[in-house]
Amino acid sequence: MSRTWRMRVIVALGMALPCPALADTALVAVATNFAVIAEKLTQAFEAASEHEVRLVSGSTGKLYTQIVRGAPFDVFLAADQARPARLIDEGKASAQMTYAVGRLVLWSKNSTPSEAVLQDVERLAIANPALAPYGVAAMEALAHYGREGEDAPALVMGENAGQAVAMVATGNVAFGLVPLSVMAGDMGGTAWTVPKEAHGAIRQDAVLLDDENVAAVAFLAFLGSEAAGEIIETGGYEVSER
Repeated sequence: MSRTWRMRVIVALGMALPCPALADTALVAVATNFAVIAEKLTQAFEAASEHEVRLVSGSTGKLYTQIVRGAPFDVFLAADQARPARLIDEGKASAQMTYAVGRLVLWSKNSTPSEAVLQDVERLAIANPALAPYGVAAMEALAHYGREGEDAPALVMGENAGQAVAMVATGNVAFGLVPLSVMAGDMGGTAWTVPKEAHGAIRQDAVLLDDENVAAVAFLAFLGSEAAGEIIETGGYEVSER
């Protein structure tokens, strides 16, 4: 089944479940980089429906492992496409869709980031590429600018994008390669957006883990709506075709 057709099925199911008697609660696993926007989406969703959503955030890699081990999540909002696809292949999920496309920035609280800084910085905070797709993008960007081997900066890795942001926010590291969404919060600082050609596209996919949970089905349908798209874009993300 194509992604477009799967999305139509999700939307149809969501529209078919407006009855208050069917109100349910969905437990949603969300990648750390998207947690703040997920909270805003949850507020908008709950205001327009009888359902409730509870969020649990973490690195995409750790959340995936928890799901495989039986964690009772109903929806998974990952920061990549690979792990949702793997869950589909393993028969643990359905209805994969891209809900956001992320951007990577060089961010600092007290200094001025730029391309020249990235080419010369000695110490840099990033998310762990083994667990977080933004860490993978950061490593690709460093390779793009020749910051490998003996020319590589000292890397201070957080378990997820949120931890990388925290290291810069607290002043432990002057610069970090982190999600653009950091600029949508109240963290302050300045950022230089890494060109798209410097790393692979950060396409963030969602999957449905329990198709019998009406709140989960409805929330995923909402995630593909124009209203949700507007909220997602305010957070520093791009949205795919709706």
